[in-house]
Amino acid sequence: MSPSLNTVSSGPTKDEGGGVAPQNKGSWSSFLKSIASFNGDLSSMTAPPFILGTLSLTEFSAYWTQHPSVFVAPAAEKDPAKRAMLVLKWFLSTLKPSYSTRNDKYGSEKKPLNPFLGELFLGKWEDEAGTTELVSEQVSHHPPVTAYCIQNPKHGIKLEGYNGQKASFSRTIHIKQIGHALLTLTPPDNPSAPAETYLITLPNIHIEGLIYGKPFVELNSCTYISSSTGYTGKIDYSGKGWVSGKKNSFTATLYPTGKEKDILYTVDGQWPEAFTIREGSGKHGTVIDNYNSRSAPITPLIVPALEQQDPWEANKAWEKVITAITKGDMDTTNAEKSKIENAQREYRRKEQSEGREWERKFFTRSDKAEDWWESLAKGMGERIEAEKTGGVWRFDKAKAETARRPFHEGLSPTG
Repeated sequence: MSPSLNTVSSGPTKDEGGGVAPQNKGSWSSFLKSIASFNGDLSSMTAPPFILGTLSLTEFSAYWTQHPSVFVAPAAEKDPAKRAMLVLKWFLSTLKPSYSTRNDKYGSEKKPLNPFLGELFLGKWEDEAGTTELVSEQVSHHPPVTAYCIQNPKHGIKLEGYNGQKASFSRTIHIKQIGHALLTLTPPDNPSAPAETYLITLPNIHIEGLIYGKPFVELNSCTYISSSTGYTGKIDYSGKGWVSGKKNSFTATLYPTGKEKDILYTVDGQWPEAFTIREGSGKHGTVIDNYNSRSAPITPLIVPALEQQDPWEANKAWEKVITAITKGDMDTTNAEKSKIENAQREYRRKEQSEGREWERKFFTRSDKAEDWWESLAKGMGERIEAEKTGGVWRFDKAKAETARRPFHEGLSPTG
């Protein structure tokens, strides 16, 4: 479903401000002490209003496609190995918007707003790649899970996925992302062939700079992209960079699945800055591309104007909270946020008493993954962990074709 024609250029780019303000330093210290002594999943804790950002996690789905031309490029490449390389390039191009600070300053990361069940974020990009559509929906609240679908019909390419987070504290905050993304495309030289599938795992995160009140994100360990065409991309993340000694460094390789030493392409750099793609192994291969994450042109996301949005769409639902955060009015922030949270608790109590579930508008739940998912995941050691995400969530085309505003007629996120 696309937004209405009367739209405004917008997207998840609101100014998130600097680090913790001087007047909040004492409260920040108290907050750090509370998380250090907390047992369990930190995502269940209520964060103090002064560290809240003006973005909901449902909006983060848009970071997959700030560069639509990079997103659709694999669909035009005839060579399967180069196609897999272009998928790897696109994924790496998403890391800066997805995980770097919203205003490009270290130490200014804010905690996103926790979406409520049924929250929606809808938009589209329009540029030389054509129209690329976004649907993001909060499909579960306990555990919190966001599902998304991004597709460009002109190029026959689609990304869908879902993710939740489990946060813990050990010297700093560690966030394990649970879920995955699936990219599907039709080979350009054989439109009648089955769609290719790329299974994408999600990086784990830890937060640096907490003790100074200037938090920023680092990525941990490694992630994979496994394709049905027989290629695997592996991305190794290193905080200080075992090669360069710089923050946010990574090294990535692409190789035939099961033959990790037969490297076809190597990529290295800093994911918020720039990276270089080379043929073969190591730094001596032929450079075939240089990508600058900071200077790459961003296509603005188009979302409906606030007055045209449904009450369940993120910007409309959080409007009063966002206004209060922007003004620094923490009392109003807390009061307006509580209205939504209390109403959601009441909805869940009513559903439980009536023996029914909340209606998802764009996604459907399954209890297990498809057979092909298991085959792609096998070499990566990836498990579906459906019990930690309330199920396996897939975009439902039939639901999407009938979804219309008002999405939940007669109901409001605030009750």
